[in-house]
Amino acid sequence: QVQLVESGGGLVQPGGSLRLSCAASGFTFSGYGMSWYRQVPGKEREWVAGITRQGDTKNYADSVKGRFTISRDNNKKTVYLQMNSLGPGDTAVYYCCTTIGFQRNWGQGTQVTVSS
Repeated sequence: QVQLVESGGGLVQPGGSLRLSCAASGFTFSGYGMSWYRQVPGKEREWVAGITRQGDTKNYADSVKGRFTISRDNNKKTVYLQMNSLGPGDTAVYYCCTTIGFQRNWGQGTQVTVSS
């Protein structure tokens, strides 16, 4: 059974940083790309960043490029999202995701709130 468990969210002041983690289990982690998405109430879930199986290719939404960094540790079966220079527009629930076959798998999400 695929499980994705996010952690690391919280309240941070504008300009601050957070690192999100997503611990994976129930599948061969190193065999799949991983992504981070985010969602605010009333809006569609937005893709934020993606990383390939071995971490050699990373892609970012324009809104976070240069501020966020996605990485992974296949030994720990964990994907990370380092978020710097956070602003109120980054407030959202952040989800990690992987697609296995035709099934998109999501974690439960972690809340990030950027506010003074």
